[in-house]
Amino acid sequence: MNLHEYQGKELLNSFGVRIQRGIVADSPEKAVAAAKQLTEETGTGWWVVKAQIHAGGRGKGGGVKLAKNLDEVASIANDIIGMMLVTPQTSAEGKKVSQVLIAEDVYYPGDNEPEEYYMSVLLNRATGKNMIMYSTEGGMDIETVAEETPHLIFTEEIDPLLGLQGFQARKIAFNLGLSGNALKEMIKFVSSLYTAFVKSDSSLFEINPVLKTSDDKILAVDSKVTLDDNALFRHKDLAELRDLREENEIEVEANAAGLNYVDLDGNVGCMVNGAGLAMSTMDLIKQSGGEPANFLDVGGTADAKRVETAFRIILKDDNVKAILVNIFGGIVRCDRVAQGVIDAYKNMGDAIKVPIIVRLQGTNAIEAKNLIDESGLDVISATEFQEAADKVQQVLA
Repeated sequence: MNLHEYQGKELLNSFGVRIQRGIVADSPEKAVAAAKQLTEETGTGWWVVKAQIHAGGRGKGGGVKLAKNLDEVASIANDIIGMMLVTPQTSAEGKKVSQVLIAEDVYYPGDNEPEEYYMSVLLNRATGKNMIMYSTEGGMDIETVAEETPHLIFTEEIDPLLGLQGFQARKIAFNLGLSGNALKEMIKFVSSLYTAFVKSDSSLFEINPVLKTSDDKILAVDSKVTLDDNALFRHKDLAELRDLREENEIEVEANAAGLNYVDLDGNVGCMVNGAGLAMSTMDLIKQSGGEPANFLDVGGTADAKRVETAFRIILKDDNVKAILVNIFGGIVRCDRVAQGVIDAYKNMGDAIKVPIIVRLQGTNAIEAKNLIDESGLDVISATEFQEAADKVQQVLA
């Protein structure tokens, strides 16, 4: 589950991570009020107006701008709120901006020049350890840094049983070239950041940039926080931060129906029971000349109501030209699934306008095939993997 920048910063701040302070607003009037309040609380004379969407690269699309007076705050907020913001991480259509963050200006003049760093915390799946990735090249796309100057990217792996050790936090600060008060600030920042990552059960923290201010303070100017969905039962307060406006509408509907669904860009809809079989089915579709339009795991229950819900969700995608139902009858009997497909098809009437291939294997597979074949419906049955692949290829031809 992704958080907005302002939500991520609030989470970080609750664990002692210094942040660029800000107030969220959903109208130009509230943006001006937020700017006034921020000036009273922080003394800032300029404000940064930031679009709040679940995507990076907002500045490149015109979603992050500096306002030097209250009239500019109102004007910029008016331009950004409601716009379809296109960034390198959105579709060509972009994402609609519903709110902006009015943030304090932290690039104020002082004894030293401000410096930007990159820092993220994530799991290294190859080693089974958490990892802090960091670089002196903050404010840039980390992919560009990795490609052009890989020697400027550092990593520090942390044993999950031992946690972050003091010498590791100091090593990170030294590698970033810090000294004096800035070094002490960075050590505290890294320690607090890692604590926040572990205690919030997050799967990713990305702070770009981490800023050393002109008076040697270390703070998070941005935040990208991804929480582990599987751990949200332990964090009811964080689960409430979910913004469904930022998520795929079909995926939200499927999740509400208890279906594991991921929207893809292909032309063949998939309805499968079991994640492993679903992955194999997607490979099967690819090999047959098609492209999977979704990942959909109906789980161990495939009665008529559940199958009908799955069909309706798949068919919301206008790109779907065929549907492959691939069920292994272990927990559930194949004949019951076949009857569920038949009942769902009849209930939906003319709503189904694409060919359906049903491959049922396992308990009562023969009875299931007979039910499909004798139903009189425009449903193509199969029992073997290759047979199903061939029939997918035929209907796509």
